[in-house]
Amino acid sequence: MSERVAFITRVCSFSACHRLHSKCLSDEENKRTFGKCNNPNGHGHNYTVEVTVRGKIDKNTGMVMNLTDLKEFIEEAVMKPLDHKNLDLDVPYFADVVSTTENLSVFIWDGLQKLLPHDSLYEIKVYETAKNIVIYRGE
Repeated sequence: MSERVAFITRVCSFSACHRLHSKCLSDEENKRTFGKCNNPNGHGHNYTVEVTVRGKIDKNTGMVMNLTDLKEFIEEAVMKPLDHKNLDLDVPYFADVVSTTENLSVFIWDGLQKLLPHDSLYEIKVYETAKNIVIYRGE
């Protein structure tokens, strides 16, 4: 029988605040572009993140990856740098990158890529709200 490939997903949640504001735009352009999300004092979200990895099912363990390992990688790449943080002030990556959910998904992808086995990360899905969701697959 040929090797089987499966996808496993682990979910985590964190709280963070940010302000949508681009240094490339004037204050008026920022207000027009980002609306109430450009509030000078920022605003917060309870983000939910789904991390999906892909791989061959190991014949000996029956797993694509040990979920305990995946949990630890998520703790390191997502929870420690982002939970209960001001994204714009506490996370150096966002000093010059607008803290949109799209860019947040790239930040999470890049952090996990450094920890996970090569080519195993398949998808990051970030729920900013129940209605606003970003999917990133490293492209």
